[in-house]
Parts: sequence; C-alpha cells; structure tokens
Amino acid sequence: MFLTVAATIAVVVGLVALVAPDAMLAMKGVAGDTAATVWMRQVGVLLLATGVTAALVRRHPDSPTLRAVLVGNALLQLGLLPIEPLAYAQGVIPNLAGIVPNTVVHIVLAAGFAVHARAVRTTV
Repeated sequence: MFLTVAATIAVVVGLVALVAPDAMLAMKGVAGDTAATVWMRQVGVLLLATGVTAALVRRHPDSPTLRAVLVGNALLQLGLLPIEPLAYAQGVIPNLAGIVPNTVVHIVLAAGFAVHARAVRTTV
C-alpha cells in the first residue's frame, strides 16, 4: 500500500512539474523564468520515473533489489527535504504555505521508505 501511495504522489507531482512548470512555481510564489521552467521539467521527469519504478515494484517479494529501491527512494526524499526550507530561509521562495506541504510529504515518505527498507527480509 505504501508504495502505491508513494508512486501516485510521485507520478502526479512529476506530471504537473513536467506539463505545467510555471503553475508549480507559482504555488510557491516564485515567478518562473526560462531556466526555472527547464529545471522544473527535469525534476518532473525524475519524479515521474521514480513513481513508475515504485509502482512497478510495489508487489514484488522481499529481495535485495526491492530493498535497494526503497533505500534509494528514502535517500531521494532526504536529499529533497532541506532544499525548499533553505530556499525559503534565503528569500528565494516567499510563500511558507508553498513549502510546508512538500516538507511534510518528504519527511513522511523518507520515514516510510526507511521503515519498509528495514522490514525487507533477504537471505543475502
């Protein structure tokens, strides 16, 4: 169930970032320029691929590969976690309401991926 929810979040956010990058930036109170639009689309593709990967492995049995996917996703969430709060602190993102939901999602997903990775039982 966790991977299904995580995959859905990643695919939806990835698609929005890919097809409507300026809308995604506007939600954070940031005016998009050409560079920001390109980077937002790149993030969209990465999230889309991550979400599809999570969806494809969501029913796989325990294995070292499943653990690796879960650990990789936990690291992705932990890596993304400080970026928007730091941008807010530096005045790059002016809307606190634009970063709080993402920050909470990154914390919850990082914890969930870590817990599930730890729960994977392998013989290796």
